[in-house]
Amino acid sequence: MAALRIQTSAGPPELRRRNLASNPVHVGLDLVGFSSWMLPVGDHWCAGSAAVTSHGVGYVGAGRKNCHRACLKNGVVCSFDDSGVRVSMLCSSLPSEDVSFSSKMSLVNSTGFAQKKKGSKVWRRSQGGKKLVRHRAPKHGLGKDRHGHRSSVKDDDTDAVLSGISKESSIEECNSALIRLEKLSDEKALKFFEWMKVSGKLKGNTHAYHLALKAIAWKEDWKMAELLLHEMVADSDCALDARAFNGLIYVCAKRRLDAWATKWFHMMLEREVQPNLSTVGMLMGLYQKTGKLSEAEFTFEKMRNCNIKCVNAYSAMITLYTRLGLFAKSEDTINLMNNDGLVPNMENWLVRLNVYCQQGKMEEAELVLQSIVDEGFTLNVIAYNTLITGYGKSSDMQKANKVFDSFGSAGLAPDETTYRSMVEGFGRANIYEETILYYRKLKGAGFRPNASNFYTMINLLARHDDNETAAEILQDMRAAGCQCSSIVTFLVRAYGAVGRMHKVLPILQSCFDKILLDATSCSILVTSLVQNSLLEEALYILREKKWKDSAFEDNLYHILICSCKEGGNYNDAVRIYNQMPKSETHPNPRISCTMIDVFSTMERFADAETILLELKASASVLDMIAYSVIVRMYIKARRLKDACSVLAEMEKQKEIIPDKYLFLDMLRTYQKCGLLEKLADTYYWIRKSQVKCDEAMYNCIINCCGRAIPVDELSRIFDEMLQQGHLANTVTFNVLLDIYGKAGLFNRAEKDAGFPVSLEAYNCMLDAYGKAGRLEEFASVLQKMKRAKCKFDHYTYNIMINIYGRRGWIQDVSNVLAELKDRGVEPDLYSYNTLIKAYGIARMPEDAVKLMQEMRVKGISPDRVTYANLIAALQRNENFLEAVKWSLWMKQTGVAGCGART
Repeated sequence: MAALRIQTSAGPPELRRRNLASNPVHVGLDLVGFSSWMLPVGDHWCAGSAAVTSHGVGYVGAGRKNCHRACLKNGVVCSFDDSGVRVSMLCSSLPSEDVSFSSKMSLVNSTGFAQKKKGSKVWRRSQGGKKLVRHRAPKHGLGKDRHGHRSSVKDDDTDAVLSGISKESSIEECNSALIRLEKLSDEKALKFFEWMKVSGKLKGNTHAYHLALKAIAWKEDWKMAELLLHEMVADSDCALDARAFNGLIYVCAKRRLDAWATKWFHMMLEREVQPNLSTVGMLMGLYQKTGKLSEAEFTFEKMRNCNIKCVNAYSAMITLYTRLGLFAKSEDTINLMNNDGLVPNMENWLVRLNVYCQQGKMEEAELVLQSIVDEGFTLNVIAYNTLITGYGKSSDMQKANKVFDSFGSAGLAPDETTYRSMVEGFGRANIYEETILYYRKLKGAGFRPNASNFYTMINLLARHDDNETAAEILQDMRAAGCQCSSIVTFLVRAYGAVGRMHKVLPILQSCFDKILLDATSCSILVTSLVQNSLLEEALYILREKKWKDSAFEDNLYHILICSCKEGGNYNDAVRIYNQMPKSETHPNPRISCTMIDVFSTMERFADAETILLELKASASVLDMIAYSVIVRMYIKARRLKDACSVLAEMEKQKEIIPDKYLFLDMLRTYQKCGLLEKLADTYYWIRKSQVKCDEAMYNCIINCCGRAIPVDELSRIFDEMLQQGHLANTVTFNVLLDIYGKAGLFNRAEKDAGFPVSLEAYNCMLDAYGKAGRLEEFASVLQKMKRAKCKFDHYTYNIMINIYGRRGWIQDVSNVLAELKDRGVEPDLYSYNTLIKAYGIARMPEDAVKLMQEMRVKGISPDRVTYANLIAALQRNENFLEAVKWSLWMKQTGVAGCGART
């Protein structure tokens, strides 16, 4: 689905459930519509929202650093601030009871309120059971905002703090002043810290260093932080502990600086400092937000090695795996948590529920739901929404509807996520009327559809050919601030997929003028029309467009022409080219070359040459692609002399190096013209250019250059071709036999006049007769070789092994192998490759594996052909597991992909 770009007006963001936690270091569910957490941060307890349970509350605050710890006592959340004053919050709840799945949906979230007198903070649950709302005056510490940035500080404030401080003051008095200054201003805190150093107040003063490190962290002066850590140990005799690093990690987590957070954590481990619960909580929350899987896995492993029990770390790990679609690992982490003996909190239960719902595993999801209720937690809107998502993914919309209907009995009100999930579920199930119904309920409840809803609706309406409702959805998309290009993309994909592309323009009438003003929208629409053979509509849009961008326009026309060419619609390509605005002095070389190719394919060579002349008359410089197209045009027109002239012109430009396809055209052109010298030059050019030769290239070189290069060089290239695992075609064999025959090689062998016989010629004959199945001639050539007392080489024996092996004649293969060893010649790599293939054909996979082991003993490294033959042998004999093992081993050893043949 294309990204939907939505423009929103400036102003405060709409409060939504998915934004419950404002702190970037929270560890919470990665669910649409939910984000909650509770974790200790930087040795202070830090929290972000609340989840009401049957017997208590998972307390979640607003990330305040001055709340040291929190606990649940007798149904009351108790927290302690810096001054040690206990702060409580009461939430009433329903008693725990065993319920069936049908009654789970009717559980009602408790409502109530509690007032915390200190600071005049009031907590109460809003109507509908959606969320806990805390009403208080903003307070983030004197002189700081909620992101840790400093606000303006008056000199009077700092003067008041320092008024009673002197060199005679105690370390405790100095630390108290430093704490107050750190809340007011990092700069002033650090200046006072330097005064403490000069005054001898830092010896063994670990707490002062912790405060200074945090102040330096807010300035992101990481070099200074590293120096301060060193000074803390070397000069002040302080011991490094987790709190020293947690202050640094806390700032990194707040600002999503995952690379620096990772660095501090690794430094912590290198200095053998034991991380604590805060360290793990901050890091895992940060990695969840930034999607750093490998770093999260490393931290998670260290947490378990250090025996740190952090439930939220498990939640973060599960969430990361779920977000990446690694559901098996998500489930493994759940099992790991159970084995480690940790008790899930509400957030963790919801994370688990999400894992199964995202996969559509609703039996497992219902078991998790039962556990949530059994543990005394009250189901909230998030749990209901997650269930709806799961039933939607499993296409069980009847149960999804039941969950939706149970909101009222549970005392809850559906939120935007609820409606969106219902639209997605019914849309995925292709239930037309219900999808429309819930889409309108979504809007009627005052919520806006999101990009996914729009995409679902457009696809549904395209399938059901409802143009009227599609126009309504289009208006909603525009009202939501969707860009024209996104709207067009949605429509052309949906209607093009069901073969109704011709319905797009009438639907777009309401915003057609805006489309004509936007180059991107025009290009998307026109390209889709051309691809769906709606050329008249495309040409109309190209004529009526209102935007001006010559470079973009040239690219668009080139794309359209290429699209027609690839689809074989050459007449359409010509019509588009004829309508395109052209420059007589600066034609577009890419478009010109494409049209030369199009006209050549249509055999309209006069039109092609006209474009070529215009191109040459301009200031354009021809590149390798242009020369390739021009040569191909003259070859198709059977004007080989002109093709040779163009090639000669190209060769004068030393900076142009042909690719494989142009080299092939050059070889064929020179062969047809009988230019042996040019063929030889081109052959050696190919060798110098290091163009990678494939089977077609090898065959073409032998066929075209066989008579232009020495016989020894021809034999060498033929041997190289076979060693690379490529097959020679019939024409290649005929060329080789003709060349060797005309060279008189066979006559000397048959007359046995004492002249040395070419072993390469006999090997070629053996291979040709063997692969052609002419075994009598094969045997006759062998007899001639023996009478001529030819000394067989590896190539000869390999040919014999290959031919016998193909027919499954293992006894003959064994005889050849024995003869090879009797002559003191050891099998080479090609021999082993051929033998492995032969044993596979003969259904002797065990012997093939033994050969692989023998190769290792002799120090012969297998190549891709070796592995390919061994895997094929195992598969042929239904040893599929063994074949998979060897395939995996091949990948681990770094051998290139297999598939070549001996």
